[in-house]
Amino acid sequence: MNEKLKSVLPDLTGKRILVTGGLGFIGSNLVHACLEMGAHVTVYDCLDPRSGGNMRNIFSIRDRVQIVLNDIRNFEGLCAAILDKDIVFNCAAYTSHPTSMKEPYIDIDVNCKGVINLLEAARRFNPECKIVQVGTSTQIGEMLIEPVTENHPEFPVDIYSANKTAGEKYVQVYGHAYKMPTVVVRLANVFGPRSNIRSSDFGFMNFFIGLGLKGKDISVFGEGKQLRTVAFIDDMVAALILAGTSPNTNGEVLFAVGDRQYSVAEIAETIAAEVGGRVRYIEWPKDREVIEIWNAVISNQKIQAMLPWKPQFDLTSGLRLTKEFYQPLLQYYLD
Repeated sequence: MNEKLKSVLPDLTGKRILVTGGLGFIGSNLVHACLEMGAHVTVYDCLDPRSGGNMRNIFSIRDRVQIVLNDIRNFEGLCAAILDKDIVFNCAAYTSHPTSMKEPYIDIDVNCKGVINLLEAARRFNPECKIVQVGTSTQIGEMLIEPVTENHPEFPVDIYSANKTAGEKYVQVYGHAYKMPTVVVRLANVFGPRSNIRSSDFGFMNFFIGLGLKGKDISVFGEGKQLRTVAFIDDMVAALILAGTSPNTNGEVLFAVGDRQYSVAEIAETIAAEVGGRVRYIEWPKDREVIEIWNAVISNQKIQAMLPWKPQFDLTSGLRLTKEFYQPLLQYYLD
């Protein structure tokens, strides 16, 4: 992790941390960082092939963490895993926007019932542990007010985003009703090492990076003019750790995002320049256009006011580190 980011993070020596979805993109990077800061870390993941988990993500530290191969839909498994934990980062999710429209019941099971399972396990067996729920900017739907803040109305346009909204509300209800320490951190267009770069189901940026690493065409729908607020993974891990260790964040919802926006076309062209591949502009597929949120200009002012956090990476610097990570490991991340 970046030394400047590490300098603002707390000492986690002796802290017991549970990361659900800990073999996935966000989760595994959290696992590495928490371990580096001195914590005892438990990874809880079911390695569902429809999700982004990859055992390679923790290969170098596999003997230093506890790995529980279980599902967030398994209430008894969560109850056992949460018993003695100080902080729980809930990164487990069914993440595909288009697939959620085709398989809504699976999405509900993971992103709604799974969150209830986690909250109820904490309420019954460890109500003092801090719950950090990882949310998504797409809960907002189409931007009505620029910039988007935590007070923006929410009108999600796909099942995944609607269920993530519901999961967030469950977290807030439990925090308020049972005086449990909780915080929701919404992320947007996170890219970087340890993502699933094989499929567009796990974020368009990481999929574009995978195409670039293979030297393939990067397809952009329409003219790609819609704006996205992007974020490098190390910045997001720092934000999550700070939110999870600060009592000031209890009951809060925070956007952790980068400092600036890029058009989808600009993102694709920069990936082609820094990673590889070439950009191709194609017509919008009908099933993707109906769930498109168009511009997303998001403010990170609230989290910067509450925590000693500021993004350290822009698109180019993040892409260079991402390419450096993947190049010697392509056999583990690409077909």
